[in-house]
Amino acid sequence: MIQIGIVGCGVIGNRLAAAIADHDRFELAAACDLDADRAASLAADHGTDRTATTTDHEALVDTDGLDAVYVGVPPLAHRDVVADALAADRHVICEKPIAADAETGRELVSLAEETDRVTAVNLPFRYTPGFFRLRELVDSGEVGDPRRAELRFRFPEWPREWQDVSWLESREQGGPLREVGTHFLFGVQELFGPIEAVSADVGYAGPERYEDDVVGTFRADGVRGTIDLLCDHEGEEENSVTVVGDEASLSLTEWYRLVRDRGREGEATLVDERGDTVRALLTEFAGAVDGDGGDLVSFGEATRVQEVLDAVHASEGDRVRPGADTGGR
Repeated sequence: MIQIGIVGCGVIGNRLAAAIADHDRFELAAACDLDADRAASLAADHGTDRTATTTDHEALVDTDGLDAVYVGVPPLAHRDVVADALAADRHVICEKPIAADAETGRELVSLAEETDRVTAVNLPFRYTPGFFRLRELVDSGEVGDPRRAELRFRFPEWPREWQDVSWLESREQGGPLREVGTHFLFGVQELFGPIEAVSADVGYAGPERYEDDVVGTFRADGVRGTIDLLCDHEGEEENSVTVVGDEASLSLTEWYRLVRDRGREGEATLVDERGDTVRALLTEFAGAVDGDGGDLVSFGEATRVQEVLDAVHASEGDRVRPGADTGGR
């Protein structure tokens, strides 16, 4: 059994803990949260009578017999928890985004390269059946020549009602692009390779607050793309990526549903299966720990996504190359 500890016992931490409890390769050894009651609650719901709880992540990573750490704290805290876990010779799964900025992400890449520990970032499109099929169909020419990749985000309320955490409102580590856009920009790079340039006009909800209005463009492997994001409006929530080709279009909506020629005569749903992406991540991670490979999103891949996000915020309407010195947000 892989003994794993969770740092950060919020919504996502509990989702991971539930998957750990149902997986035959993992056991929840420890839980950590600044709120002792939340750590205790997660341990009671998903752990065993041996699951330790603490409010100090350094104590968790030093737990006797611990093999791995899941990092589910806000982005600004990722660096310290990941670094301490690697220093303690633990394998690491880090929640997306890898960090609040790409500079920190690159530091974490370097730290991971200095160890032989398995590291991964939780970006579930790698395992989502609808996205997996989308990539297969684009690669096989189902849409013909890809002409456009369209990312569309609509949030009537930000943070969303179920996200009862104030840090998501901050420009420093929150915002819908970092929280949600990370998934879809990762998806674009899975489809077409690295995003080479971006240009965006970004509006904010207030000083030091999250982006609430983004209109932008990008280019990846010759395919032009668009980013269209709006918060705090009338209407329904939407998160989608559409690949428009000269023969057909394919849209991934609601995080998992793949639709051909959405909104047109002949519209057809090709995949309507959510899949268990957390279980898939854990299975691949266990394989990597065993030395049997494992299809994991690397720290490097996740950092390349964060470089795109940094470039969007730095653009101010100008063309910016991801990975260039953007001077922060």
